Amino acid sequence: MIEREETLSKYRAPALEKGLDVLELLAARGAPMGMVQIAAALNRSVSELFRMVQVLEHRGYVANTPEGDGLVLTNKLFSLGMTRAPAKTLLETALPVMRRLSEATGQSCHLVVASADQMVVVARIEAPGNQGFSVRVGYHRAIVEATSGLVLYAFQPEPVRAEWRARLEPTVDPAVWTAFEARAKKARADQHVLAPSDVTRLVVDLSAPIFGPDGVAAALTSPYVETLTAISVIDTIAAIRAAADEISGELGGQFQ
Repeated sequence: MIEREETLSKYRAPALEKGLDVLELLAARGAPMGMVQIAAALNRSVSELFRMVQVLEHRGYVANTPEGDGLVLTNKLFSLGMTRAPAKTLLETALPVMRRLSEATGQSCHLVVASADQMVVVARIEAPGNQGFSVRVGYHRAIVEATSGLVLYAFQPEPVRAEWRARLEPTVDPAVWTAFEARAKKARADQHVLAPSDVTRLVVDLSAPIFGPDGVAAALTSPYVETLTAISVIDTIAAIRAAADEISGELGGQFQ
């Protein structure tokens, strides 16, 4: 134990630690924060963090909001992470299938993965034509609050769900978690999720799991908007499931 502490002490880099603390804080909060708020949350002085934040801003990791109400993370870390081979393989496999799905259904679709307790949109295909509803790449939301997050949780193997449960359940009210588990059970029975959006009126969230060799790799989701030319919601969810199965097959996964 003493040897480990000495090793950690030997390799400490205080300036780097400050920068990482700032990035982790902004990621966890998910809302703009001013310098005074950041310093208070990290129990440091503004002067300690000022230059570090300037460097992070200059390098494009953080930015001030257009409204000027504080600093937020940019998508730079996300973009760097997506250059990893597994992520590239998922995107390279999914995107052609997603394009065909969008053309067939007349709806936009997006690909979602899990990152800690958040779901993150890593790719999207716009709806064909001049009108449509879509979700931007980089959008993130708590897993427990989102349809895509529900899919990512529901279709994990039981040991993984147990691990996620231990991490996620304490973050919400007991009633919220009970409802989330009930929806997850229904999703497994239905093999997909079809639910009214809790963010946008007149939108129905449709989502199905994509499996890799080790379990759920992503959720394929479409925010369905009924139009005069759109195919039915039932036909659309069937198309989404078929697309998800196709991507799963190419990744070496199968429905579990």
